[in-house]
Amino acid sequence: MASVISHPAVPLALSVALGQSRITPGLTAVACVASVLPDIDSLGYAAGIPYDHPLGHRGFTHSLSFALLVALLCSLSAKRFGASALWTFAIVLVSAASHGILDAMTTGGLGVAFFSPFSNARYFFPWQVIPVSPIGVGRFLSGRGLRILRSEIVWIWVPAAVLAAVGMAVRRLSSLD
Repeated sequence: MASVISHPAVPLALSVALGQSRITPGLTAVACVASVLPDIDSLGYAAGIPYDHPLGHRGFTHSLSFALLVALLCSLSAKRFGASALWTFAIVLVSAASHGILDAMTTGGLGVAFFSPFSNARYFFPWQVIPVSPIGVGRFLSGRGLRILRSEIVWIWVPAAVLAAVGMAVRRLSSLD
């Protein structure tokens, strides 16, 4: 998996790219939570759920169905986030779905069950450039964890920063008359 530190890069980039008038700070915070929420399935290890089980790691909670469900639930509370239901749905959907997408670009694990609960088939993208992050803070705060973080800067944070900068530039240019 990509690390919990890097999954929020997507909603943060969207927030900067689209601006606070579209993505409020409240919606940004919810989207960041949605981007890391799929890893709630790692609690299944303690419960004895096998990795390859539909509820195991990178199973249902990493699926597009789960992203849709989270987005729908969050859109019901859109007013709390200071955003419209449609914007809340769209931003949370992209943020939650981005988790599985990033994980499918990693070098480890069994792949991502994008189509769960309809299929537990696991997928990787052909371009697996992100080293898999260790689970647990202790293991992440090691030499290996720092190498992974450097890789995530290159493959996640830099593209996210480019997206944010392009979005800001487009917004600024479109406001010029």
